[in-house]
Amino acid sequence: MYQAPEYDMAPRLSGRRRRLWVALLLGTATVAYNGWLLEFLLPTGLDPRHSYVSELYAADQPFQALFSGIEVTCALLVTAGALLARSTLPGRLAGTGCWALIAFAAFSVADTIVPMRCAPSVEPSCEAVNPWHTTTSALVHFAIFSSMALLSAAARAERPGMPLIHRWGPWMLSCSMVAAVATVGPLFGGPGWHGVPQRVHLTLVGTWFALLAVALVRLPTHHESADRTPTAARIPRPTQTASTNSAVT
Repeated sequence: MYQAPEYDMAPRLSGRRRRLWVALLLGTATVAYNGWLLEFLLPTGLDPRHSYVSELYAADQPFQALFSGIEVTCALLVTAGALLARSTLPGRLAGTGCWALIAFAAFSVADTIVPMRCAPSVEPSCEAVNPWHTTTSALVHFAIFSSMALLSAAARAERPGMPLIHRWGPWMLSCSMVAAVATVGPLFGGPGWHGVPQRVHLTLVGTWFALLAVALVRLPTHHESADRTPTAARIPRPTQTASTNSAVT
């Protein structure tokens, strides 16, 4: 009697395992990127309402090593997650969005290499605009906004889609951009209360990483998509019974 061929599910399981790793990495990055919350437990001497988060790792601050280390750790997590996601997500837009995440991580590390010299919120003589640090911070923002725009577009245009990113990605982009713009007061001589919108912005970026993690876990394998198109994930594996019947014939 002919027995239906078994299918080798190893490639599909490997893809699922990869997505779970991406979700774990980006989920951990969500926590690390909001490591600034430790300022409420540590005697930093900075007022969160009127200080930039980057002042926490300014060169002369007591917890500079701690907060710089958290920033670098987050960058490594995002880089690893984006590289894995790039091999999981289909399409050019999604791939470019993953590269934008990698650029975000690289510029975040650069942010810690050229930190603010001091904390302008508590030192009137300290300059609010450090040319190198301001440049790297601007590039960090450009990269994260690019990732939101590209991956949101990919979620809409490419298949299999990511409904969570399609629905919430544009909102995340709009809200985080508004929050980021609201932090530039000190750069133009208008200090005060810029710390609140910046922390809102950082919370939104962390939420973006969490959203990507959940969306990737829910991403269907190709054979589970609506069109049910067969793929290389289903590789026929002949059974012993089938081989015997073939020989008899």
